[in-house]
Amino acid sequence: MRAASWLTRLLCGSGHRFDSRRFESARWEGLMSEIISRFKALRIIPVAVLERTTDAMPLADALVAGGLPCIEIVLRSSKAIDAIHMTSLRKDILVGAGTVLTIDQVKAAMDAGARFVVSPGFNPKTAEYCVQHQIVHIPGVCTPTEIEAALELGLRVLKFFPAEACGGVNTLTAISSPYSQVAFIPTGGIHNGNLARYLQLSSVLACGGTWIAKSELIRSGRFDSILNITRNAVAIANDGVPTD
Repeated sequence: MRAASWLTRLLCGSGHRFDSRRFESARWEGLMSEIISRFKALRIIPVAVLERTTDAMPLADALVAGGLPCIEIVLRSSKAIDAIHMTSLRKDILVGAGTVLTIDQVKAAMDAGARFVVSPGFNPKTAEYCVQHQIVHIPGVCTPTEIEAALELGLRVLKFFPAEACGGVNTLTAISSPYSQVAFIPTGGIHNGNLARYLQLSSVLACGGTWIAKSELIRSGRFDSILNITRNAVAIANDGVPTD
């Protein structure tokens, strides 16, 4: 029997057969590490509905200037894919797609330049496709059953949604206790008033939400307001208090 290569020894240990599934898992986790590190550093993921592609650049400008070079553009409008593509061409902001419900939407978002995809719930078919194709996917969960289904596929960064409607910090504290290997991104009902409480939880990687880039602010072109909200959110994430 030929001596195991250094890669085989690294992944399987000397004297064991090469496990291709373990190799693919390690490769996929490596692809996730950069984005997860960005989430951990930023602590906040702005979520936005873009109804006009002309709003994509000024919104990105406001987020970057405010200290949050990241955006999750949700697939709730006919312009979302175009907005993802436009924003992804910038090198100063991390762009993902939200409200991803189907495999076809995953494909469209990735083709447009999204670096990650987020779903409101756990769809096994969508999740399996993303794992098989090494796509960073963050499915939504709110029960132990859903968490364990995600863990079965190797997913360890999960969206807790809808956070406030499901009991907020108290529920997340209780539900995360048996799953120390999972990092949660609570989303839904979060704002600058309760942000610090979520970020204090050791189980929370980052918080997501639309409170930073509300649809009415985008629609009315009030990107200066979005900039101010962003700065306050960043100050809370860093220090626990807003700037004003």
